[in-house]
Amino acid sequence: MKMDGLPFSQACENNKAPILDVLTRVFAGSTEVLEIASGTAQHATWFAQHLTHLRWQPTDMSAQMATLEPRCGAYRGANLASPLCLDVSARPWPVATVPQALFTANSLHIMPWESVCELFAELGERASAGTLLAVYGPFNYGGEYSSASNARFDEWLASQASYSAIRDFERVNELAETAGFKLQEDNAMPANNRLLVWRK
Repeated sequence: MKMDGLPFSQACENNKAPILDVLTRVFAGSTEVLEIASGTAQHATWFAQHLTHLRWQPTDMSAQMATLEPRCGAYRGANLASPLCLDVSARPWPVATVPQALFTANSLHIMPWESVCELFAELGERASAGTLLAVYGPFNYGGEYSSASNARFDEWLASQASYSAIRDFERVNELAETAGFKLQEDNAMPANNRLLVWRK
């Protein structure tokens, strides 16, 4: 919590500006974004504030809604939708249609691998041609950590939950390709993270 009493993540505060730089370009032609695992809503409110042409739909699992809702409720713009309870493994997702832009940050290494598979399976079945998917977080390449700090972070993840781990880019990209997506961009980000962009 910060002084305003709203849930707060320092990591979100640190990375929101560089992520925005990429999304401003990537989502320039989009009108609606579905965010998976919105957490504290720092990203949702920041991006909604700066990308005013977008209707931003924040989501998270039921156990996280108490963290997500306060900051969303404090947002005064008209382009942030009410938070939606969404578990990627509970298919079909509770949306009438999957919008043509999706974003998620720091989620694939937290959720079980089976949930990562379900996420791409849902998009493979329901996302339409032209859909963009932007994913932020740490990834391994060629089975190797990109830094010593990522190796330490992976050890910490394992200590928190046996199913959490930094994902191999190649395995995630294989899921994306099976779902009909092709990698468009692999952007280097601060603190040894990446921002990957796929298009269906």
